[in-house]
Amino acid sequence: MARGWESKAVEEQIEEGHRRTDEAIKVSATAETRARLLRLDSLKLSRSRILEQLERASHPAHREVLMKGLRSIEKEIEKIPPEQVPGS
Repeated sequence: MARGWESKAVEEQIEEGHRRTDEAIKVSATAETRARLLRLDSLKLSRSRILEQLERASHPAHREVLMKGLRSIEKEIEKIPPEQVPGS
């Protein structure tokens, strides 16, 4: 028996709903990936600034503060999952 017009329309609506859900998930994942990459870039920039300051710092207390900051940034970088970083 052939399916009726209404059942085909309902099936198309269901498929359209699934497609929209899949697209929404894809866009969300892309936005999350972008956010992680932006965070990683920001952390790397901060790390390079601290390294430059360490080269010029002469006072031991100042160097210690910079080293603590550097360790903190490196820990944050390690928390970013490698599958979210291009080329890894």
